[in-house]
Amino acid sequence: MEDSSPFTLKAPAKINWFLRVVGLRRDGFHEIRSLIQKVTLFDTLTFAASEDLTISGTSGIPPQDNIVYKTALILKDKYGIKDGAAIHIDKKIPMGAGLGGGSSDAAAALLGLNKLWSLHLSNAELCKSAKRIGSDVSFFLFSPISLVHGRGELITPKKALKPLHILLVKPSISISTAWAYKELSVSRKEAGSMPELTKKADKVNNIEHFIQSIERADISSIAGYSGAVSNDLESVTLKSFPVIAGIKEKLREKGSIFALMSGSGSTAFGVFESLEKAEEAAVFFTDHWRAVVQTITD
Repeated sequence: MEDSSPFTLKAPAKINWFLRVVGLRRDGFHEIRSLIQKVTLFDTLTFAASEDLTISGTSGIPPQDNIVYKTALILKDKYGIKDGAAIHIDKKIPMGAGLGGGSSDAAAALLGLNKLWSLHLSNAELCKSAKRIGSDVSFFLFSPISLVHGRGELITPKKALKPLHILLVKPSISISTAWAYKELSVSRKEAGSMPELTKKADKVNNIEHFIQSIERADISSIAGYSGAVSNDLESVTLKSFPVIAGIKEKLREKGSIFALMSGSGSTAFGVFESLEKAEEAAVFFTDHWRAVVQTITD
């Protein structure tokens, strides 16, 4: 008989080092290309055996609306599971922040329930369920840093040699991913164009060189790409929420060598040469939620 004692899993946040939105797919999703890396900010999920399926710690969100609950239902339905589960979520990753908290929680739920219910599913099998839950969920089942494409479910793992020091800053606003992509589509339709993937990448000669700089944690090389690589969603998000642009500018003023909005926002992040410099900069953002983190390498 397998041990049925409660156990916990950590669900990390992520940042997008760049985000290209290539076009609208036939299935209604957007085709993207992005380099994503996990960082040391975590939600913690605790799993325990139960006759019923219960979710706690959801901060006022009805449990049935929580992505973890929906993930559990997908597994129960797909594999005919009769058992329940008691799942508690200790939430540290802010919502509507572009940090992937919901997707990471869903991935942790897949892994946790796979263990709790003794399903013995492979990572490839879990990814099939992940695609039904959300575009970013598959990423969190893979290595700490990956190049993602398709709608986000196609993963090419990369390797990072050492961590980088990051300051995350989120204003009080929260941004819906669906809103950001819809606004981008409207904006591009009005402009009568949909930029090709390589258009901005060509400005930095080869986007692979930037990826290699991140993998090596080469501060001087990363600094050289500041302003040259971008997040396409900034074109609409910063226009509607100029506070994010202000945060990016202030991050640079306070010593960041590279600053960008993560995902659909509202968090902006800055890369610093040392932990001390990141912590020194953090004191200038007391009006906002903020966290000093490191990128995860293994």
